[in-house]
Amino acid sequence: MLSLQTDLLNSSEIAHGFFGRNGGVSTGIFASLNCGPGSGDDRTHVVENRRRALAELTNVSDTPILTLHQVHSAKAVRVTGPWQIGEGPQADAMATNIPGLALGILTADCAPVLLADAEAGVIGAAHAGWKGALSGVVDSVIREMEGLGARHSRIAAAIGPCIGQQNYEVGEEFVATFEQTDKTNARWFVPSDRPGHFRFDLPDFVEWRVQAAGVSNVARIGHCTYAEEEDFFSYRRATHRREKDYGRQLSGILLK
Repeated sequence: MLSLQTDLLNSSEIAHGFFGRNGGVSTGIFASLNCGPGSGDDRTHVVENRRRALAELTNVSDTPILTLHQVHSAKAVRVTGPWQIGEGPQADAMATNIPGLALGILTADCAPVLLADAEAGVIGAAHAGWKGALSGVVDSVIREMEGLGARHSRIAAAIGPCIGQQNYEVGEEFVATFEQTDKTNARWFVPSDRPGHFRFDLPDFVEWRVQAAGVSNVARIGHCTYAEEEDFFSYRRATHRREKDYGRQLSGILLK
């Protein structure tokens, strides 16, 4: 099972991990550690996969792994208790100061962001696709964390595997959306081989949004979900192949 971590979030009180697609029980296009209840995978497989991933984070058997109904928004919620799989609120980020609640983000090209203020005992997690990142999902989760006692100067953040610039081709209208928000956003694009197309640097943009929110302690795991097929699910790769569905990898963080 591929579980990537960063020293930035290492703490005796915090566990975290960015999981890939291997080490689960799903088959076919979902092989094998598909953790997304919104996919067409067998629900019993998804439940078992999530249990296996959670076991890598903690040895406490009754710890829930909480994932949201992600909608590519800037909305962040404060987590005060568990919910059932597939019944999370519609939002794209969450924060808590309650030990024993594992916050999970599901991705298949978008950037997962895990955050922690170890001194305050506050953690956060965000799903940063281009829409959420542009509209402020990172700012939203940091505000929720600060509402629980965190300070942005103490927060450490880690950005997990996502689609890399070399595989994220977009059209002129996509670039225009970013430039309408801020002309300097043009720096996140380079020309593609095709006329009228560009390549977008999602991980760089997300890292800049984290830093612009006042968090200077940021790490990037690296790895391109599109290019590294054996290790990660990719929505764009599945779309290019005209596959009917795709798996989702899990990123999780937990106050012990």
